[in-house]
Amino acid sequence: MAHLRAAGVSLVLDLSGGFLPRVLHWGADLGALSRPALEDLRLARRPQPIGFSVDGPVPVAVLPEQSAGWLGTPGLVGNRGGADFSTAFRVREATLVADDDRPDTGGRVVVRADDDTARLGLELTVELCPAGLVRQRATVVNRGASRFALDALDLTLPVPTAAVELLDFTGHHLRERSPQRTPFTQGLRVRENRTGRTGYDAAYLLVAGTAGFANRAGEAWGVHTGWSGNHRTFAERTFHAVSLLGSGELLLSGEVLLEPDASYTSPWQYGSYGDGLDDLSARFHRHLRARPRHPSTPRPVVVNTWEAVYFDHDLARLRELADAAAAVGAERFVLDDGWFGSRRDDRRGLGDWYVSDEVWPDGLGPLTDHVTGLGMQFGIWVEPEMVNEDSDLARAHPDWIMAAEGRLPGRARSQQVLDLARPEVFAHILERLDELLSTYPISYLKWDHNRDLVEAGHRTTGRAGVHDQTLAAYRLLDELRRRHPGVEIESCSSGGGRVDLAILERTDRVWVSDCIDALERQQIQRWTNALIPLELMGTHVGSGVAHTTDRRHVIDFRAGTALFGHFGIEWDITRADPDDAARLGEWVALYKELRPLLHSGTAVHADHPDPAYRVHGVVARDASEAVYAIVATATSELYPPGPVSLPGLDPDATYRVRPQAPGDVPDGNASRWGVDLPWWTPQGVHLSGRVLADVGLQAPVLFPERLVLLRATRV
Repeated sequence: MAHLRAAGVSLVLDLSGGFLPRVLHWGADLGALSRPALEDLRLARRPQPIGFSVDGPVPVAVLPEQSAGWLGTPGLVGNRGGADFSTAFRVREATLVADDDRPDTGGRVVVRADDDTARLGLELTVELCPAGLVRQRATVVNRGASRFALDALDLTLPVPTAAVELLDFTGHHLRERSPQRTPFTQGLRVRENRTGRTGYDAAYLLVAGTAGFANRAGEAWGVHTGWSGNHRTFAERTFHAVSLLGSGELLLSGEVLLEPDASYTSPWQYGSYGDGLDDLSARFHRHLRARPRHPSTPRPVVVNTWEAVYFDHDLARLRELADAAAAVGAERFVLDDGWFGSRRDDRRGLGDWYVSDEVWPDGLGPLTDHVTGLGMQFGIWVEPEMVNEDSDLARAHPDWIMAAEGRLPGRARSQQVLDLARPEVFAHILERLDELLSTYPISYLKWDHNRDLVEAGHRTTGRAGVHDQTLAAYRLLDELRRRHPGVEIESCSSGGGRVDLAILERTDRVWVSDCIDALERQQIQRWTNALIPLELMGTHVGSGVAHTTDRRHVIDFRAGTALFGHFGIEWDITRADPDDAARLGEWVALYKELRPLLHSGTAVHADHPDPAYRVHGVVARDASEAVYAIVATATSELYPPGPVSLPGLDPDATYRVRPQAPGDVPDGNASRWGVDLPWWTPQGVHLSGRVLADVGLQAPVLFPERLVLLRATRV
């Protein structure tokens, strides 16, 4: 038995009988349990041996096996020429690594097992991280003399029968991470992603929870697969009172064929338990922030050129944009698509990573010198994994394009996919990017990935290649980071199509969505934040008319939405109204003031009963201060609206709560008619954290698609 505890979470593993590990409990901390108490817990959890597919209870391991009597989804699927279709692993060694002096900081169990009949070896690692996050993965080794075809290697975590609802996500380009709820009933609910990237409509997080679980209420258990290629996520419930959340890489037919002594390692599966969704998310955030490579410097204000100039690259115009960016306080200037080869539109030139002589006859030096001379960092857009057929690279090496035998896949965005798993392709792309980063003072790469992988095969073998392509992309990112450790990289994939914890091991932020319509972003950013902290989320202010929706928004709503993330600007501010430009400068200044709080504090979301209003914020780790946004997304059925609660503060402390400029203008009918909200003054009110959470304070009347900010400071 192993009892791992950390940050209010217990993970109890049954390692007895030579079977693979079984989870007896994953959830709220059980406190210190003696060895006899753990044995009694195991006894207390054993069901009556009736109604099973075999006589006696059926142990369901984190890698479930049919040989144990489990007839649900098996953990390992494969065969050796049609034989060895079912495994029966027996543990030969189990090692517990934990700090005996600090039993509440988690630990790790490593199990090594063999199936002598199937001639397979297995290593399982199950961890409880200091943040209370469960992390597990498996490696299978072919011990036989013939090839073993591996079709699936999925890991599971059990949840209690009290978890009766499921939350996962769907979406599409410009509407990523859209939540959906379903009952957790008997049977199998499977979400599969075959796009070759994390995907817009991936399950992202699959959460099981008690009835009506919400941001601040109910228990919730969630899993995430740390993998940027095809993956599979499922929830399974049987009439034997077994409920599982599972996931793993989705392997295409014949994609992983293990030769003798070869091995396959699954992606990390992450599991988070929480008292409400905010608590569940906070474990992911604390885990990510504890990484050695987590961004530690202040996240600079970004200006990206895409929605300002598109493909119209002109030195004078871009210098003017850089001047305007510096004037409002920007700290990083990113040159987007169109700087290389024949790339004057999105149908040609991709893959020719040479500075265009046509657009930049003197190279990028005149622009980079101007940008850095203004005190800003310089960044640039690349899409290394893709190629246009109309490019010098594709004409010279048509065989470098991934394809099924005998035909090219259909074009998407006029693009095809380069086979990075081929050594010569990998070496060429690495050489071109290395040359670019060595020639110019580039401190940031916006790394894009703009199409799904359709029929992505290796032409040399005819086999499916998404698995190899994903690993090759990781190696390319890793090697560039090794050669250029000061360069930060953003994961962009037609917006938010590649957001997962594996890509974030190699990148410093994600582009949340190509849609920067502030109303759409309210939901997209909220659910991106369900997994990752704000400092890893690219959140930009667009122009007054949204590029992707044609919706109009005032500057305060756009900037106040972008504030909660890694703030940037995607807008030709040389053409901005002077008042808007000045107002933008005020929001930039506020972001710089607040980013230490925003990027280290705990994200909170109120469970507000009015669907027209949302309340979210960030509370400092020591609860000394907080900032909140009250957001009106529609008209309320109440007039004026009711009170809003401010969650997450120290219940026993007193806070001064007041409006926060420049988000202190309650733009609505009441203010325009001169009807003031009594407490809405620079002095504000003094209330305890308990009162603010349980009673709340009156929200101002707001027009739809407006927001205001509140600042809370402990006194």
